[in-house]
Amino acid sequence: MSYTTAQLIEILDRELQAAWRGERVLLSPAERLNNPVVAKALDPNRLSKVFAYQDFRAEIHEYQRQHQVSGIVYRHCTFGDRTLQFPELHNQLIAVPGDKEILIEAKASVLAFWHRATPSMNLWWANDGYQSIVPELVDRMARQSEWAEVDAAQAELYLRLCWGNPKECHYQWAKPSSGCELVVAAIAEPSLIKI
Repeated sequence: MSYTTAQLIEILDRELQAAWRGERVLLSPAERLNNPVVAKALDPNRLSKVFAYQDFRAEIHEYQRQHQVSGIVYRHCTFGDRTLQFPELHNQLIAVPGDKEILIEAKASVLAFWHRATPSMNLWWANDGYQSIVPELVDRMARQSEWAEVDAAQAELYLRLCWGNPKECHYQWAKPSSGCELVVAAIAEPSLIKI
């Protein structure tokens, strides 16, 4: 019997804590860097901790591939009196075949939650600053995306419209093959919170 997603997350959490306590040692971590100048400038003890955890996480990813253990977790988002449970890829795991389809299937419920929660709010596209947009543009962007994610602050709701590789979509370097467009719903203007 293979480990579950929750068990793998727990194992990774324990390993990360052990690495930061110094219980995991990687000999010669500076040799892992391609730049000897940078390797001398960085603390070898910290490098050892980082590389030890990265190696362990790579083993967990290989285990996921071999045993087809999903990287999907379910998260709750509450905004006002509305709550939505939706899938997302855990930030320390990878997507296995079928995971992206789970994200895609949840798109409609995420967008329905967004539409119910934001009808009287101003919409802003976070693209090198904030640009005011209309709901029709959000709908067009949503049609072009593969899946959607939502997050909330006290007075703002954040919609990410994503495509490509779920593990890479949140990184700017992954565009254009993977990415997310961020839309903010706010009563007035969006705060400067970095989401």
